[in-house]
Amino acid sequence: MKKQVGLWIDHRKAVVVLITDEGEEIKKIVSGMEKHVRFTGGDGSEEGSSEDVRDRQFGNHLNSYYDEVIAFIRDADSIQIFGPGEAKGELEKRIEHEGLKARILAIETVDKMTDKQIAAKVREQGSM
Repeated sequence: MKKQVGLWIDHRKAVVVLITDEGEEIKKIVSGMEKHVRFTGGDGSEEGSSEDVRDRQFGNHLNSYYDEVIAFIRDADSIQIFGPGEAKGELEKRIEHEGLKARILAIETVDKMTDKQIAAKVREQGSM
């Protein structure tokens, strides 16, 4: 049985569509990240160190989020990644680090997509 995965991802959520011979499953994974990281003022020395801490927290949070996505798609035969920004490239690097890069069929920059549009793209690619 072949498992095809398509996912739309940004830093706030991933919509994963899994298609098998038995049907289709959709899973939404929410990162819990805010849209914009808020920076507070302060003197120069404090600002630099607190900004570094925020960057580390942001990176650690994203790593946990990407790990959760990879855990769900790990056994897929093919993976397609869609999204508007940096998250798709960051996820690609994580997938490569996990030794699954050969399974990535496509990475495409797109804005918002519905669950049905994601599923249609996965089916279209899979039938080629």
